[in-house]
Amino acid sequence: MKGRGTQAVSGRGRHRAVWLVIGRLSRVNLRRYVGGGLLWVAFFVIPLVTGLVLQGVFDAISGQREVSLESALWLCAAFVAVEAVRGGVFWIALSVWPYWWIGAGTTLRANTLRSILTARGPAASRLPHSSGEAVARFRDDVEDLVVATDNIVDLIGAALFAAGAFAIMATIDPVITVVLVLPLTIIAVLNRLLRGVITRVHRQARQLGAVVTAFIGETFAGVLAIKTAGAEGAVLERLREHNRRRRHAAVKDRLVMDMLDTANSATVEISIGLVLLLATPAMRSGDFTVGDFALFTSYVGWLTMLPRILGRMLYRIPQGAVATERLSRLMAHHEDADHLSRLSGVHFRQDPPPALTQVPPRTDPLDVFEARDITVLHDDAGHGVAGVDIRIERGSFTVVTGAVGAGKTTLVRALLGMLPLERGTVSWNGQPVDDPGTFLVPGRAAYAGQVPRLFSESLRENLQLGWPVEDGKLRAAIELAALEEDVADMPEGLETVVGSRGVRLSGGQVQRSTAARALVRSPDLLVVDDLSSALDVETEQRLWDRISEAAGDGGGPSTVLVVSHRRAALERADQIVVLDRGQVVGSGSLDELLSTSPEMRRLWSEELIVEAEEHSTASLVPESPGSDH
Repeated sequence: MKGRGTQAVSGRGRHRAVWLVIGRLSRVNLRRYVGGGLLWVAFFVIPLVTGLVLQGVFDAISGQREVSLESALWLCAAFVAVEAVRGGVFWIALSVWPYWWIGAGTTLRANTLRSILTARGPAASRLPHSSGEAVARFRDDVEDLVVATDNIVDLIGAALFAAGAFAIMATIDPVITVVLVLPLTIIAVLNRLLRGVITRVHRQARQLGAVVTAFIGETFAGVLAIKTAGAEGAVLERLREHNRRRRHAAVKDRLVMDMLDTANSATVEISIGLVLLLATPAMRSGDFTVGDFALFTSYVGWLTMLPRILGRMLYRIPQGAVATERLSRLMAHHEDADHLSRLSGVHFRQDPPPALTQVPPRTDPLDVFEARDITVLHDDAGHGVAGVDIRIERGSFTVVTGAVGAGKTTLVRALLGMLPLERGTVSWNGQPVDDPGTFLVPGRAAYAGQVPRLFSESLRENLQLGWPVEDGKLRAAIELAALEEDVADMPEGLETVVGSRGVRLSGGQVQRSTAARALVRSPDLLVVDDLSSALDVETEQRLWDRISEAAGDGGGPSTVLVVSHRRAALERADQIVVLDRGQVVGSGSLDELLSTSPEMRRLWSEELIVEAEEHSTASLVPESPGSDH
């Protein structure tokens, strides 16, 4: 199961993968899995003793065995003691088992998240279309694999009980014992025949359930847009439609499982009926005692656990195969079920690994960053960028500009390894970079994206995100991002909780917070994508002035790559790369491009008009510190 193309190769391959995952999960906390498993097995096996005690009690009561009153009382006491021990084993198992259960689920989630965040290759190519879909996989598919591993213990316990019960019953009446095996065999064959149906129905139910989760998440995130568009009714109707489809698939999924459970449960009635049918003449002849009948009937209920658990296991394996495939698709192309289930360590009652306390040292400061023939295509129509060359020297200020849809964001995301390249190479100081996504990270490079992402935590935590930085450097980054006045006006300063996606901040404050987060990391190469979309002209001018001054003093990033169409960035650029429909149509200084590039002249004229309109609008509004659009 290597790579995207082979993650769904064959049913046999999928089932090998799920057994690999199950084997690994059992070793997540081997001591607790084995110890807890032995307790659960004991819970299943103890009823063997209960049946033998019941046999003695009923034979004593019916007079078919010569025992004294004292012996009968001891048998009753033994019955109570055995059941008390079984209850104690049950509660101890319940206290031990959750440690393994939580550890197994955490291992799968940690490995998947580790791959998304740190594995080679762009994560964008393997993430689902929405975060809700990913959350559904982390929740439902992980649970399917953990439950499948858990059920193995139940299967072992039920099998041991069945072996012991059949051995005991065979010494009493071999014919009745053999007849009891027939329903179990029929159930096993039925489960085998339905495996393909179970896999197909369960996959569809999981996919449609994830669609509902994703839609609900997007609805909460876009509440304001829905209300301003008056689309509440349409959104609710779409949600109802998704729920109808999910309900239909979930009912089919549940129906298949319930049919198997019903067939398994029916073996109880069939088995008891067979025991009654065959035992009655034997009891009349005295070859089959009342105690023997009590033993058989007490064992029959427990014996039906074997086909029931075996049936569940037979549909848990196809479900686990679906879950393994869906989780593996979140991981890098070169990773598979082996990487998904590797034991990464879960910390129970132990200190977690220490947090990063200092920036790792580096020996390759930027001299020149170069990209050749960068080509990224989004679809068959050829949308994206093609054949782009760019060279950025240390200490330079480079601007990528172009009309809306020209491919500016695609280009910078491709340079940073966030999008897969159709072709092209990236180099750092003349050395090829095999995987830009894992190489161009802080402190080599830092990225302030076009769509800012903040978490519902304090502003301080949003700026640091675990990065070790002193308060002095944090304040310096805030000043470089022209955010210090805004922070001073916040009631709790840096400890102010910004809300989900920064909802308690203005658009300009969110963008400048994103810039400050990148600046905190003191990168060699600062990459900023359209920071000006929510900033007024004066605020953006102040921000670039501060970054340039800090670069000259050695207190800020000396090399900057900016996506912008604003005059404040274009006028200070050492080089400008003009994109049009995904291709470079001009490159050089502003003066050179204004004289040689029609596209640059058009963009420059439009920007002058926009800025004039912004100045005219701003003159009608009272100024306020840190104001932005």
